[in-house]
Amino acid sequence: MTGNAGNEGVNAVGAEREATTSAGAGVSLTRYDPECPVSVIVVNCNGRDHLEVCLSSLLRQTLQPVEVIVVDNGSNDGSVAFVRERFGAAIRLIANPTNPGYGAALNTGIRAARGRYLIALNNDTELDTGCVQALVEAADTYPNAGSCAPKILSFHDRNVIDNVGHLLYIDGLSRGRGRLEVDRGQYDRPEEVIGASGCAVLLRRAMLADVGLFDEDFFAYCEDTDLALRARLAGWTCRYVPAAVVYHKYSAFWGEYSPRKAFFVERNRVWTAVKCLPAWLLVLSPLFTLLRFAAQGWGALRRRGAAGRFATAHSRGALALVLVRAAAAAAAGLPRMWQRRRSIQRHRRVPAMAAAAWLRDFGMGVREVALKD
Repeated sequence: MTGNAGNEGVNAVGAEREATTSAGAGVSLTRYDPECPVSVIVVNCNGRDHLEVCLSSLLRQTLQPVEVIVVDNGSNDGSVAFVRERFGAAIRLIANPTNPGYGAALNTGIRAARGRYLIALNNDTELDTGCVQALVEAADTYPNAGSCAPKILSFHDRNVIDNVGHLLYIDGLSRGRGRLEVDRGQYDRPEEVIGASGCAVLLRRAMLADVGLFDEDFFAYCEDTDLALRARLAGWTCRYVPAAVVYHKYSAFWGEYSPRKAFFVERNRVWTAVKCLPAWLLVLSPLFTLLRFAAQGWGALRRRGAAGRFATAHSRGALALVLVRAAAAAAAGLPRMWQRRRSIQRHRRVPAMAAAAWLRDFGMGVREVALKD
């Protein structure tokens, strides 16, 4: 750690303990360099074509200095050489020899970061010049906000919403709030949301020290929902900050309807539910999963929603096979996840029935989750 170390303030629910999960063990997450207001961790894997726009937008932020850390996951497209040659000492580069996954790369960057606040960022993004400052100001205003979500718009059509925080389905699946709606200002009010998309989110050090880092077993997808629910259980909130604008190339790495993405989403959704849902909701959730599968099956037949798009791009049989494979992989990991559940639920600071309020305030119905793109 460089510079004179400071200490992150204690959160409003009184949590001061360091993370004891495998993701955060032995790392002092509450210490930072007071001269560095924020560190942005950009995860890259064979995304050389995205890096110029993304990194340049970070270096143009109105709030300075911003520490920019690129964690490269085993790229073979010249990304590492490009960052070194184009940006030099302006960017801190950590080059992993292989691809350990998105959450693992973020954890590596978090452990190396010097900033008072931390921002996790996809490489296929561009930030408005005032984005970082707006996120930091919101985090300063709301000390119990463990994370802050920006307004994320489509990179290619900047009048269309990518997401403005997340919505939660009763079985633990999440979806971008406002996704593919035309931006008419309907989400221009700062407010609380259930959680933020992992493609762009400000994270508070004290929250991470309290609940742990991203679950590296997830590899990709849903690790943001898992972290958001762990934070909720510990008493933290998430603030949506519409003044902080990010432009995102949705699913640029694997594609919107790829079998790999579908596999990870469904497997990791099960793990998130097992780890984070209170017992009463966990018991009910399989019934709602069956309802969702029925709606997705209808969507696949009618070529509607994400399932319909997947079936068009691949086949209905391929969709069924992905779900079977995901269920088998989720079952294989259940002993590990159940052990983590015991620790998470043991340190829960909100009542189990608080999840009812989550679903009331931030939930979505089966039509939203199954029949929209």
